[in-house]
Amino acid sequence: MDWLKLPPLAALRAFSAFAEKENVVQAGDALNVSHAAISQQLRALERHLGVALLDRSGRNLTLTDEGRHLARALELGFGAIGAAVGDLAQGGDARPVHVSLTSSFAASWLMPRLPGFREAHPGIDLVLDPTPELIEFRPGGIDLALRYGAGGWPGVQSEMFIETPMVVVAAPSLLGDKTALTPAELAELPWLEELGTTEASAWLASRGVERIGNAGRIALPGNLLLDGLRAGQGVTVTVRHFVEREIETGQLTELYREPGQSGYHLVTGHSPLRPHVKTFVTWLRRQARAGQ
Repeated sequence: MDWLKLPPLAALRAFSAFAEKENVVQAGDALNVSHAAISQQLRALERHLGVALLDRSGRNLTLTDEGRHLARALELGFGAIGAAVGDLAQGGDARPVHVSLTSSFAASWLMPRLPGFREAHPGIDLVLDPTPELIEFRPGGIDLALRYGAGGWPGVQSEMFIETPMVVVAAPSLLGDKTALTPAELAELPWLEELGTTEASAWLASRGVERIGNAGRIALPGNLLLDGLRAGQGVTVTVRHFVEREIETGQLTELYREPGQSGYHLVTGHSPLRPHVKTFVTWLRRQARAGQ
């Protein structure tokens, strides 16, 4: 279809309203514009098409044969558009809330709390998409991302809802009687790293250590990483919020804590949020306030 050859949508809508009401004043009322604006749009449409759509010979305006032909087409066209928009709006409300998040956040923070959300909002379905990869917000795609960092990412809106630093931790069984090790000494121990991330390597590199030693590194999903950490299978860099209880009880030893203000953010695009997404975001904020 050559969109450049189509008349302006406003002129077509004005003509369709006149064809329905058969009265310029009533057509203006239907579109919330003046009858003079309707008359102007009708004349502009006729000039664009080069065809007389209205018979002005009598006391009242009436449609010509060409006008009736266009009116029938517009009735079908605008009717189809209205039906499609209604279907999409209804489907949008029913569509599950699609959330992108890391597997470690899902396992350690969200999943234990989800029964409460299901009980409070049984009519809202969720799709949890565990991935560490950054995502692009598109209509009909991801509604919300839960991401760790300092915020301020370009092209999205972000709001910190859990403030917590990154820490380097290990089980006492792995460290033996040591509670303080240099980054170079830590590099000689086995390391655990969440799949799809480079947190362990990046942390060591920031301390001047180019590579992990012969003990090696295991990359695994976030939920398994925390299990391996507690079992003494390696050192890791993780969010302190996930391991606060183990640090306080002595099950894990905190070796380093990163400075600065970082935490988990609610990340969305710039489009208005659907009602069900708003409900889930509000629930997340309340859970964060209750848990901190």
